[in-house]
Amino acid sequence: MNAFSSLGLCGPLVQALSDQGYTTPSPVQRKAIPHILKGKDVLAAAQTGTGKTASFALPILQRLSESSPAGAGVRALVLAPTRELAAQVAERITAYGSGLSLRAAVVYGGVDMEPQIAQLKKGVDVLVATPGRLLDLLHKRELTLGGVETLVLDEADRMLDLGFIDAVRKIIAQLPAKRQNLLFSATFAPAVVELSNGLLVDPVRVEVSPANSAAELVQQSVYEVDWDDKPDTVRYLIEEGRWSRALVFIRTKKSADDLVAYLVQEGVAAAAIHSNKSQILRTRTLDAFKQGEVRVLVATDIASRGLDIAELPLVINYDLPRVAQDYVHRIGRSGRAGAEGRAMSLLSTSERKWLEGIEQLLKRPLTPEPLPFYDNGVEQPVDLSSANALGIAGKKTIKTVVRKSFKQKRNAPRKPDAKKGRVATKKPRARAGQSSSRKPSRGVKGTVEGSTPSKAQSPAAAPNKSNAARPAKPRRPSPWGHSD
Repeated sequence: MNAFSSLGLCGPLVQALSDQGYTTPSPVQRKAIPHILKGKDVLAAAQTGTGKTASFALPILQRLSESSPAGAGVRALVLAPTRELAAQVAERITAYGSGLSLRAAVVYGGVDMEPQIAQLKKGVDVLVATPGRLLDLLHKRELTLGGVETLVLDEADRMLDLGFIDAVRKIIAQLPAKRQNLLFSATFAPAVVELSNGLLVDPVRVEVSPANSAAELVQQSVYEVDWDDKPDTVRYLIEEGRWSRALVFIRTKKSADDLVAYLVQEGVAAAAIHSNKSQILRTRTLDAFKQGEVRVLVATDIASRGLDIAELPLVINYDLPRVAQDYVHRIGRSGRAGAEGRAMSLLSTSERKWLEGIEQLLKRPLTPEPLPFYDNGVEQPVDLSSANALGIAGKKTIKTVVRKSFKQKRNAPRKPDAKKGRVATKKPRARAGQSSSRKPSRGVKGTVEGSTPSKAQSPAAAPNKSNAARPAKPRRPSPWGHSD
């Protein structure tokens, strides 16, 4: 028997859940759904990856299916902070409501508005939107919000962090006074509490885990690393650890592109996702990462909220976030839906104050530890005996472990060149950040994930290892690029 039926959900919704393999509600779903079905306002906090979307989508769909619209137009409005989250929420709502005669749509910026307008003209019951694009549509009078019965603010804290508070207030001003309000977030920042006080009426507070807590199933490690050694360290951790996929969070868009260029040239299939990318490219890159075509996805915090990447084994914080709550969201990309996860953070001297803020939020220490070394892909902690075996000690552990690993690979005998009948040789490579004697070939741009890839060089493509001229070594990612 599907346990969702015990929450009061109707047959078509329960069947849709069964078809997707869901039979048991998560704690937040078990607590929130009955209250939302009764029409109450809800303020909910739960760790990311615990099923918040279904918590509001399922009861909203049922309530809409049981009543007739008072007029034309949108009946339920879901506001999301990012395009990726909005698209994902709309996809889940469509899947849950497959057995109901309801229509859902999503609107966000970065793409042509005309197809979205055409879809709205066909009639929409549930609209998922980012605030900016919704305001544009309202300004053009392409839709009205007078018939909205339920408003959802999803990832409310991130919406406030991104500066959407004024846009949200303008949208709320166009909604009917009598409506149901649902506010979902992984953290209860003071600004979120202040917003809820002015928005929610006698709300039911749902909290299934300690506020601002990190996912319990995620093993967290912090490694002290000189800033200049971070690119090599990321490459070392992923390759020597033999991780199938890794999501790397970095502070700026420029640094993300630089790190991708470095990883690609070193033989690691990587791509970047941030707000400077077109929505088409961002969607294509994310899909390639989910399908395993891209091994490393380098992202700014635009990707830390709400994205559901199944079975993501590893998250790396290339640099620590300046907002402690973002750490919770970053590492929450791993360890989702009951699976174990791994989070590694690279700590430079200048970032210690950010670590202290994270420790205060988590109410637990994150003590820096020696970088591990790997035996056939199995992580081993560096203790005194292993350090002696490697001929290293103290602060030199990180540099020596990383450089020794790649030095051994580079000095390994190369396979004979079948075309020339001799052992192929390789010119020495300059370290990232140093000048290279090799001149870049004109017109060769590598696979920096910013331009539209050609058929032979997609975001998921590994670098070309032919004897053709390659671009000069990219500069190391800079901590002083433009913020996302």
